[in-house]
Amino acid sequence: MSLITVTSPHATRSGNHTGAFMRQVVYATIPGIVVMTWLFGWGTLFNLMIAIPAALLAEAAVLKARGYNVRFALRDWSAVVTAVLLALAIPPTSPWWLIVIGIIAAIVVAKQLYGGLGMNPFNPAMVGYVVLLISFPLEMTRWIGPHEAPSWFDSFRMVLASANVDAFTGATPLDSFRTWAGNAEQLQALPILHGEFASLGWEWVNIAFLIGGLYLLARKIISWHIPVAMLAGMALIALPFWLFDDARYASPLFHLFSGAAMFGAFFIATDPVSAATSRYGRLIYGALIGVLVWIIRSHGGYPDAVAFAVLLMNLAAPTIDYYTQPRTYGHHRAKRGATR
Repeated sequence: MSLITVTSPHATRSGNHTGAFMRQVVYATIPGIVVMTWLFGWGTLFNLMIAIPAALLAEAAVLKARGYNVRFALRDWSAVVTAVLLALAIPPTSPWWLIVIGIIAAIVVAKQLYGGLGMNPFNPAMVGYVVLLISFPLEMTRWIGPHEAPSWFDSFRMVLASANVDAFTGATPLDSFRTWAGNAEQLQALPILHGEFASLGWEWVNIAFLIGGLYLLARKIISWHIPVAMLAGMALIALPFWLFDDARYASPLFHLFSGAAMFGAFFIATDPVSAATSRYGRLIYGALIGVLVWIIRSHGGYPDAVAFAVLLMNLAAPTIDYYTQPRTYGHHRAKRGATR
């Protein structure tokens, strides 16, 4: 059974093999991987070294149980992409077992139990992330401060030996802003909120993923509709609130270059299976993700909200497509006849 899927509209050239498509996504994450390793240490690479084999083993086990040709199926690289996206989304100090649990939730539950590649209604990596965030909130909020990364040996102990990491971890810019929102003096005193563009260190992470996203656009692996609409939706809703009360609400620039904004816009929201597919549908889908990210960041219980926003819009994607797909003449005739 062939596992080659049609990835339109995100892959605009017909005939692209799924494996080639997925490899381009992995290549596009390299700038982000380099910058995250530079800022947060070797833990990022250790996460990848655990997540990728775990994803391949989990996928192989389920495919074997389902009677598929495992060697052929694994060549589509979809499990590797899921592993890379999940590994980059979780803290670089995460213990190995946390990564493995997230991979099982992503590959086995969110992907294979729904029928495998092309059948999953939700983004697998984000399902794994949300399962971890809800189940292990302490471990999932232990981020190292930029340029405060431990040595490779300490990172190794944190990831593989589950060593204590309290001395190395602290609040992210989004955490800090949520904690002190409304207190202008405290916000001005927090150095982590004042980086080159938006927030210390994280703006460079977002620029790196923006570069990777532009590579995907140049290679026509994704279309511009969803990422542009998501970033525009986030910025446009943030602007009036920031102008009204800049001590309570973060600026559009802060939202665009903090957390997982660019990573979510170019690598998560554009998932070819779970996203909207029609031209106008993709614009609506992306814009609503951006609005939801801002709402949850500003008023919800979690500082970053890309995963929740994407999963909520995965639910809405079929409905969006239904009302935005072009209707054929025959469809309109049948519809008129049915209403008489």
